[in-house]
Amino acid sequence: MRPTLAWFRSDLRVQDNRALAAAARQGPVVAVYLRALPHWRRHGHGANSLDFRARGVAALKATLEGLNIPLLHRDIDDFAEAPAALLAIAREFDATALHFNHEYPLDEQRRDAAVAAAFQEAGLEARGHHDSVAFAPGELLTGKGDYYGVFTPFAKAWHRRLTAERLALAATPAPQANSGIASEALPELPDLEDAPIDGRQWPAGEGPAADRLERFLRFRGRHYAKQRDFPAIRGTSELSPYLALGMISHRQCLQAVLAENDGGLAEGDAGLVVWVNELVWREFYRHVAVGFPRVCRHRPFQAHTEALAWRDDDAGFAAWCAGRTGYPIVDAAMRQLVATGWMHNRLRMITAMFLSKHLLIDWRRGEAFFLRHLVDGEFCANNGGWQWAASTGTDAAPYFRLFNPTTQSKRFDPDGAFLAEWLPALAELPAKARHAPPRELLGGIDYPAPIVDHQAARARALDAFKALKAD
Repeated sequence: MRPTLAWFRSDLRVQDNRALAAAARQGPVVAVYLRALPHWRRHGHGANSLDFRARGVAALKATLEGLNIPLLHRDIDDFAEAPAALLAIAREFDATALHFNHEYPLDEQRRDAAVAAAFQEAGLEARGHHDSVAFAPGELLTGKGDYYGVFTPFAKAWHRRLTAERLALAATPAPQANSGIASEALPELPDLEDAPIDGRQWPAGEGPAADRLERFLRFRGRHYAKQRDFPAIRGTSELSPYLALGMISHRQCLQAVLAENDGGLAEGDAGLVVWVNELVWREFYRHVAVGFPRVCRHRPFQAHTEALAWRDDDAGFAAWCAGRTGYPIVDAAMRQLVATGWMHNRLRMITAMFLSKHLLIDWRRGEAFFLRHLVDGEFCANNGGWQWAASTGTDAAPYFRLFNPTTQSKRFDPDGAFLAEWLPALAELPAKARHAPPRELLGGIDYPAPIVDHQAARARALDAFKALKAD
């Protein structure tokens, strides 16, 4: 019997994988993975996410081999090479069809359209599946027939129209007969100019993802609403890397919440309801990428902010990157990012707003720095979060909102425990003095003075945004 190809991308799992399930219904499966390292590097992906991806593919291969599904690996330099590479595999193994799960940034959409067109021209089937969203982009629209540009009405529509069918898990393929096609060895990740973090911090694969979900729901889920903003507390799910590369699906997460929350997603336990909302945010940003493709072209969602007068401040940017701004909560967060490949979500907002508002540096520079370091770096969520903080995006923070880093630090790290962990030079100071260390207490401690005054920075940012409104 002729095989069917299952093309894996950011869906590195066997369980609840719609493309894999569809391929298995059609015939014996041959799995395919295309590694596009030069393309990913050109688009800003760093060693941490690339290493996590590589380890995820290795874990996927082992799981597939347990089902007698071989995994073929090909290297390409650019997405434009994907149609020819996949057609060559289809012809070599006399495959009848190709199944894949949709990805939503513009480059990925164009790649997939080119693959589908090439297969159609060759008389072969290529079918995409909406796997990482409950609703395909275009299914949830405003009363005027437009894509949502504000989260709250999107979320209300999402909950209102959600059905059990949309949350049904795709069948895991049963072990298939040996096809005689052997899996191919996975090449090592080449040396990159920026070495990845220790992979033990983020073990890859479906098993570790499922373990994190189970532990989160058992120990922290019901406290999520109260604890999620405190970086010294392990109060978040830490599932973002696994969701970004599809080592666990949103349906698996939501089904687990349903089981834990008496069948509720929009009501019931406050912590679980708030966490579900975070999953809906991820879907919202995927819809935005399709409905407003300008955000995929390095442009702001709020078109009028294209004229914003960003400052050229390489020294300020370097201080922000190095965690040397003189604002401890910002510096501790940036050091956490560089050391671990991850940053607490409250801190992502604080640091992004500091760069784009306090320093008035173009948010795109910060977006790129995050993508280069985050193990969970993926375009839609990263771009959406940065544009929110910079007041250029969907549901954007009002331009006059400017987090005071010191106030945020006192509120969300009251004992200075997070600051002491990542800024050990300040650990000897009294807890309350760590948030804005007086120079007289620092003595010989190597810690910089604030590179900008909060009130002056706020006035400067307000003037820049008011100038837009006057035009």
